[in-house]
Amino acid sequence: MAKRSSLYIRIVEGKNLPAKDITGSSDPYCIVKVDNEPIIRTATVWKTLCPFWGEEYQVHLLPTFHAVAFYVMDEDALSRDDVIGKVCLTRDTLASHPKGFSGWAHLTEVDPDEEVQGEIHLRLEVRPGARACRLRCSVLEARDLAPKDRNGASDPFVRVRYKGRTQETSIVKKSCYPRWNETFEFELEEGATEALCVEAWDWDLVSRNDFLGKVVIDVQRLQVAQQEEGWFRLQPDQSKSRRHDEGNLGSLQLEVRLRDETVLPSSYYQPLVHLLCHEVKLGMQGPGQLIPLIEETTSTECRQDLATNLLKLFLGQGLAKDFLDLLFQLELSRTSETSTLFRSNSLASKSMESFLKVAGMQYLHGVLGPIINKVFEEKKYVELDPSKVEVKDVGCSGLHRPQTEAEVLEQSAQTLRAHLGALLSALSRSVRACPAVVRATFRQLFRRVRERFPGAQHENVPFIAVTSFLCLRFFSPAIMSPKLFHLRERHADSRTSRTLLLLAKAVQNVGNMDTPASRAKEAWMEPLQPTVRQGVAQLKDFITKLVDIEEKDELDLQRTLSLQAPPVKEGPLFIHRTKGKGPLMSSSFKKLYFSLTTEALSFAKTPSSKKSALIKLANIRAAEKVEEKSFGSSHVMQVIYTDDAGRPQTAYLQCKCVNELNQWLSALRKVSINNTGLLGSYHPGVFRGDKWSCCHQKEKTGQGCDKTRSRVTLQEWNDPLDHDLEAQLIYRHLLGMEALLRMPRPHHSGSLEMRSVPGYLEVIQCFPRAQLPLSQLEPELVHLSHPYTLQGGRVWSSPFLINSSRVYLCPQNPRRWGAVAHACYPSSLGGGGRQIVGDQEFETSLANMAKPLLY
Repeated sequence: MAKRSSLYIRIVEGKNLPAKDITGSSDPYCIVKVDNEPIIRTATVWKTLCPFWGEEYQVHLLPTFHAVAFYVMDEDALSRDDVIGKVCLTRDTLASHPKGFSGWAHLTEVDPDEEVQGEIHLRLEVRPGARACRLRCSVLEARDLAPKDRNGASDPFVRVRYKGRTQETSIVKKSCYPRWNETFEFELEEGATEALCVEAWDWDLVSRNDFLGKVVIDVQRLQVAQQEEGWFRLQPDQSKSRRHDEGNLGSLQLEVRLRDETVLPSSYYQPLVHLLCHEVKLGMQGPGQLIPLIEETTSTECRQDLATNLLKLFLGQGLAKDFLDLLFQLELSRTSETSTLFRSNSLASKSMESFLKVAGMQYLHGVLGPIINKVFEEKKYVELDPSKVEVKDVGCSGLHRPQTEAEVLEQSAQTLRAHLGALLSALSRSVRACPAVVRATFRQLFRRVRERFPGAQHENVPFIAVTSFLCLRFFSPAIMSPKLFHLRERHADSRTSRTLLLLAKAVQNVGNMDTPASRAKEAWMEPLQPTVRQGVAQLKDFITKLVDIEEKDELDLQRTLSLQAPPVKEGPLFIHRTKGKGPLMSSSFKKLYFSLTTEALSFAKTPSSKKSALIKLANIRAAEKVEEKSFGSSHVMQVIYTDDAGRPQTAYLQCKCVNELNQWLSALRKVSINNTGLLGSYHPGVFRGDKWSCCHQKEKTGQGCDKTRSRVTLQEWNDPLDHDLEAQLIYRHLLGMEALLRMPRPHHSGSLEMRSVPGYLEVIQCFPRAQLPLSQLEPELVHLSHPYTLQGGRVWSSPFLINSSRVYLCPQNPRRWGAVAHACYPSSLGGGGRQIVGDQEFETSLANMAKPLLY
């Protein structure tokens, strides 16, 4: 059983930001910090006071985090970036919004006395004295203190105050992980109510000392406990009056949702998974109604999340194609107009969107990547709408004469025709590169639509059904927003954005098979019509080849592609090299091309060079950040591993930005999460000379001075599937729609009967002796697959039902209303196997055993 927390973050836009540049504008971007740890940096939006980002992230982290903060910054090329303001959301605030925080939040000024981080290790005791008790405070160490000096560290000391008396520790130079081991004593008067205050400060020779945080100890509570020891989180100084500047620094529109999950061992989800898989395997031929009921009862706002959960669950079971095929048939069965086919936000449409992102993202990068890069590199002015042409933006075609509007339109049409032609050619050549499961799914879609709409008048409908997903919901959104699909690191500027938008419109026209309706919407797209018509023929030929895959070919292609498994993460990094020995030792970073697979982290001089294995995946013990002062950069990570002889080693790798750093750390942590021997602590500094630069310890192999963060990761499209988590999320969704699943309907005999979902909701057909009406049963839809011995010697393995007060076991004959259930304690739950007699004992025993396992 594991507790997991994740944050869904969408940074939408800002407004009314103050001007930080002499031009009267700003170049804003956002930094997202969780407990003062930077994890996300948005793209910079240049020269605006009302930036739009529209960036989405999902962060997995420890349930013990305290707050997430959004800092709006102004990027400067020649000086340090300016801080505009921040928005801080505590964990308690997010927990009070079950559906998430959504809306505008005012930016507040960043107060240095509130920018605290880290923890301090204290030992507190109340000891008897000659005249009165003594309060003893031992200041042992601290970790992860805020770096306040230019060298990326601090010179911390601790000030202990009680009843007007102050004592201070020694100063530890250049460390955010200091160790003091100093003890202070104060006389403790009987009945004293004043608190003990422990403050951490950064010592400065010239300027005033910087506040690092404080801890306030309740002495009365300590007198009762007599002693207490542990790590205390440093808190900001809130005794000062805050400035009321809300609204003066602008606002930030955010969507933030916290999700806490308790994930049980796999065995507890097997009955639910088995039921869902059984229904998908039977398809439309089976009696199952759970998938249709889920679709019917799921609200629009949570349909995308549920679709993703179901899709990932079935991908892990090898049934993604069958699940989507079932959804295709369900939607086709209720669709009579071809013009509305798969155009709504149905479960089929949302599931297919998720499927293409999970299974087809690498394919998308291979097809679109070169075209998108060329558009960004050329930065040409492109416009087809005469009402939007601005000749002054184009420049001159020769030495003396500026271009006319007609020349601008013709040159724009030529540029777009070239980009569209290159894209369609790349698509036509990509049939073999498309993942087999994607091809097989499109084959099923093509066949189902052709069966539903036969005849020559519907000849193009199967093709349009495929392009409605491939072009309209996959390629076109990626063309318009390449950063959101990881095709580019930054947003496009206004000129490039317009080019991408026009190219996406052209792709949509091709995907719509150049229908008169699509041509009539924007007549100024007419110059592209020859290329669009040619593209329709190319696209139809491509789809015909794409869906021409049989079961044997599908398995062969899947086997071939699996042998060419893509890297989990790859790209250029700088590796640390040490030169020389002794006092003349120096260090530098060398640029290499790194590739992380499910077997090893390897490197080469170039992407096409032969790779050499650097670290075996099974040998990784931790992947963590390195503090800035170690190498003069805040974008360095360390991979701690053991070599073939079992000796501990560390590789230091430098990234170019905070996003790349966190992406590499996430990838390394995910692929090594199940390794044995993972470290619980590490040194965020480096061992130079005879000591660690972080905590000044002299023992090189000693315990680390900071905690590892192996569970803190960013969610990516190529993440390993987590079957248990997806099952838990589906289970939680079913609990939320419990009332709708229990709606009674008239039975042919005149009595009320529950909506039938075979193998699942049939358990509520068991009446307890209390003879509660069906409408009052409150099932929590729980299955446990442990067998129970019934009276008479029968072994019972059917699911039972738990509600707030009773546990019900489905009788072998569902028509035996009022059947009495008897069972024994399951040995796997600690039972001794003794016989249970009577309803009351049965309900009580099973409720006591099962309920703690659910929460």
